[in-house]
Amino acid sequence: MTFTDGGRKGLWIGGRYGPAASWMPVVSKADGRVLAEVGRAGADDARRAVKAAAEAYPTYRRLPAHVRAAILYRVAEALETRREEVARLIAEEAGKPLKAARAEVLRAVQTYRFSAEEAKRIGGETIPMDAAVGGEGRLGFTWREPLGVVAAITPFNFPLNLVAHKLGPALAAGNTVVLKPAGATPLSSYFVAELFHEAGLPAGALNVVSGPGGEIGDALVEHPDVKAITFTGSPAVGKRIREKSGLKRTILELGSNSAVIVEPDAPFDLAVARTVEGAFQYAGQICISVQRIYVHAEIYERFYSALIEKTKALRVGDPRDEATDVGPLIHEGEAARVQAWIEEAVAAGARIAAGGRKDGAFLEPTILTDVTSGMKIVREEVFGPVATLVPYRTLDEAIAMVNDSKYGLNVGVFTRDIGKAFDAARRLETGGVMINDIPTFRVDHMPYGGVKESGFGREGVKYAIEELTELKFVMVNLNF
Repeated sequence: MTFTDGGRKGLWIGGRYGPAASWMPVVSKADGRVLAEVGRAGADDARRAVKAAAEAYPTYRRLPAHVRAAILYRVAEALETRREEVARLIAEEAGKPLKAARAEVLRAVQTYRFSAEEAKRIGGETIPMDAAVGGEGRLGFTWREPLGVVAAITPFNFPLNLVAHKLGPALAAGNTVVLKPAGATPLSSYFVAELFHEAGLPAGALNVVSGPGGEIGDALVEHPDVKAITFTGSPAVGKRIREKSGLKRTILELGSNSAVIVEPDAPFDLAVARTVEGAFQYAGQICISVQRIYVHAEIYERFYSALIEKTKALRVGDPRDEATDVGPLIHEGEAARVQAWIEEAVAAGARIAAGGRKDGAFLEPTILTDVTSGMKIVREEVFGPVATLVPYRTLDEAIAMVNDSKYGLNVGVFTRDIGKAFDAARRLETGGVMINDIPTFRVDHMPYGGVKESGFGREGVKYAIEELTELKFVMVNLNF
């Protein structure tokens, strides 16, 4: 299994690599060399993949839970055994610093293990039928059944673990899958497809098609045999999926401009260190990256100084270098876009307190002050290494500024006052509130998802399984 030798990987359909009409290069984000070529699928290829998944579904759904769990455990074990190889693949194709790539591999191992465990815990409940007049002498209970073929569409920023969050729960529940990975980072997905094959997954239960998102995505979303779509990506694409999916089950994990609130009584050093990490990890290309920093006026100047110092100490460089903290953006066009947003904010009165310089696909970690709520750099999702710093005077004011957003994924609140923490947690309009931590915090079994234009549905293995199964009710009349 070699993925960085410049060779070719066809489309993975029906348990094997198949032909492709044309090919796409996958390049190293570190040095631009071609790592491999992958098949460029079209709509007909996507339909072939759905057909393979639909044909595999009746057999796969009947596999005992312990068999599905064993397959997932074997995939987790294989990933752990080959973790350094996979981490270096991620560093190459995604431009993720090696230490962050290693952390992603370990998270993916956990995600597949959680999925294996949850495969054996998909249950239901008994319903007290005699609680209602006329329910006497009847037994009621529920169980969960898989939906069928799941279309999984994943982004570039976590090419291994966000794929795991689609595949693990879907396969644990007895669904079959057609996976469409990001065009920039498909090699990790083909790697995983081979691992599942070696782990004993029946042919057709997992299919991988790489290529243009619009053409493949539309074919998957509109296909009558696809029963659910699970998507992580931009709000614009998520809205389009929602419009085209009809009555299909959809899980949409979309954008954010996540914020932190730092109160005067916050654990100061922790708040500074975690905020810098949350803002600039993987060059800010994380949907729960810290983008808006609200700091109480009482500690603002001290926090500002510490934040700038730690930001300037970050090392920007080759993602394959063990010492690198911040690597390149996914391509130079993205770096140019983010720099243009910075320049637009500066023209409108913002000030660059740190960073701001671009070199190819690299952009220095950047802190902006003197921003206003109407600036694009505040209102939209930057998805780059940029954070804005704003003082506030009351917690009410900070909560209002956080809520003044079309997004609502995660938020962080730093305070030692438990009353303030719970008050903020109740009033913040987000899917998750992290007390004394950053919005970027995520472990793989917790419920994860947003409100407003951040999407709907929840991931986190147990919660994703609930989304990807149907609740069936059964009643038995014992009055005979």
